[in-house]
Amino acid sequence: MKVLVTGTAGFIGYHLAKQLLERGDEVVGLDNINNYYDVNLKYGRLQRLGIDKKLIVENKYTHSSSYPKHRFIRLDLADREGMERLFKEEKFDAVMHLAAQAGVRYSLENPHAYIDSNVVGFMNILEGCRHHGVKNLAYASSSSVYGLNKSQPFKTSDTTEHPVSLYAATKKSNEMMAHTYSHLYGIQTTGLRFFTVYGPWGRPDMAPMLFTDAILNDRAIKVFNFGKMSRDFTYIDDIVDGIIKVIDDPAKSNDEWDAQDPEIQSSSAPYRLYNIGNNAPVALMKFIETIEDAIGKEAEKEMLPIQPGDVVSTYADTSGLIDDFDYKPNTELRLGVNEFVKWYRDFYKIEKEI
Repeated sequence: MKVLVTGTAGFIGYHLAKQLLERGDEVVGLDNINNYYDVNLKYGRLQRLGIDKKLIVENKYTHSSSYPKHRFIRLDLADREGMERLFKEEKFDAVMHLAAQAGVRYSLENPHAYIDSNVVGFMNILEGCRHHGVKNLAYASSSSVYGLNKSQPFKTSDTTEHPVSLYAATKKSNEMMAHTYSHLYGIQTTGLRFFTVYGPWGRPDMAPMLFTDAILNDRAIKVFNFGKMSRDFTYIDDIVDGIIKVIDDPAKSNDEWDAQDPEIQSSSAPYRLYNIGNNAPVALMKFIETIEDAIGKEAEKEMLPIQPGDVVSTYADTSGLIDDFDYKPNTELRLGVNEFVKWYRDFYKIEKEI
């Protein structure tokens, strides 16, 4: 299968591309390598896929030195002509769209970046699929779409009409745009609402990296809402397992869908939404304690009120993925955190204290 994976310089995209390549798929990776966070981390991921940063040229393919079936192109999703050319040349069997301007808090500072990447960019993905025969499209949504909803666990049948960040609003718009293209053009679209993914090669703006970096460098960690928060932390290997299941078995029309009493997560069109998470929220203070144990050092904590755009708790009802794909994450929190801290020490060359 020939798969376009957008965001392969990113956390999830890197891991997914690696797994697809190792099972024998052909992967074209795409990323604009923006400076939202340290580009050395992005280039480090690409290097693991055999892509030498010295050979990367804008809008040109770079061939992998490690995987014969892998090529990478540095391209911005909002580049309409570039995206059109890519789809026309490649004739993909499937697309896994992970590239986006990420981050809830950053959307308060730089909102236009989210419209360009997450809305205009997604439009270009949809149009590429429409005009070049790609019927299998999966894409990253987010648990952030649940917004002001306080019902726990979050269900895909819940309303998502009250987002609390522009990032969440762009992800909600992606779901609606995808349904339109499923209905009009028969594209099989599957949206995955990710719940707090963590693991090796993770993003530096996420809690695991922020906490680990602060503790190892003798800085206080910022604990928002005075620690009274919880997240459905999900290990990267479990996330990739779920993504691949969805790519291999794209969305189908729901023959029992009732327009008089419409459910949200499916449709008469080939359209599905799934939560993808651990289905087991962890209290923030428990997560911090687990990182402290893995590092072997207690954190100094700065207790702060909740930040604008944050939600107090996330908790995924993953019954849809369980029912349709027999999906069940199985990485225990302590094991996942230990693997992350081990990677962090290795990547940043931090010796373990004796």
